[in-house]
Amino acid sequence: MKIATWNVNSLTARLQHVLEWLAANPIDVLCLQELKMSDDKFPLDVFKAAGYDAAVFGQKTYNGVAILSRLPMRDVVKNIGGFADEHSRVISATLETPVGDVRVVNGYFVNGQAPGSDKFAYKMRWLDGLRAWLQAEMAAHSNLVLLGDFNIVLEDRDSFDPIGLAETIHHTTEERDHFKALLALGLTDSFRLFAQPEKSYSWWDYRMLGYQKNRGLRIDHILVSQPLVPLARSCMVDRVPRKWEKPSDHAPVTLELGT
Repeated sequence: MKIATWNVNSLTARLQHVLEWLAANPIDVLCLQELKMSDDKFPLDVFKAAGYDAAVFGQKTYNGVAILSRLPMRDVVKNIGGFADEHSRVISATLETPVGDVRVVNGYFVNGQAPGSDKFAYKMRWLDGLRAWLQAEMAAHSNLVLLGDFNIVLEDRDSFDPIGLAETIHHTTEERDHFKALLALGLTDSFRLFAQPEKSYSWWDYRMLGYQKNRGLRIDHILVSQPLVPLARSCMVDRVPRKWEKPSDHAPVTLELGT
């Protein structure tokens, strides 16, 4: 089973990119973030023709998440249970996979803007709500994958400038503590299960030649519950789509699970 996460930064603008990437990388499950479209605009028929069913939680102009799957999918839930939120940020589903049922939680985490701002306070509340809800999800589903755009740099090596950006957004102690609290539920960062090249990132700013100079951040993550750790075969960032014309500022990250 191969599962990937990709913040496409507008599916309207990047639909062809997604289709081309799937044609070259026929994975089982692709979780998308920042659709920036309402449910009625989502190209269900296009993805159906490509072999994928879709569970969608859209929002006009902003946010929006979806799970594309070649595998049977059931029990779709939108947003975080017990946390009132007007934004479309989380979609979950149970997938019937070759390694058994796997609960997939796809999230577009709050950006937070800047420490001390109202949006940062919202991010902290949102992360509290996510952790409380996810604890119950993990109790109900031993095989669970939490993936998406976390908008958090977990370690200094996940940032091109950890000293200069210390305690700025994505790098704050508060955000990292929330990330560590998610790991403490029994989740593992699958990317770090394998040897990775130095300066491995998944996001690069459009400005100041961010990609060309590899001024990036690793903020797109795939976390797995403990029963899935022994099944992890590889996890990698695919930088190829970031080189395409008018790309998303994020690159896909893919995890392979196998027996």
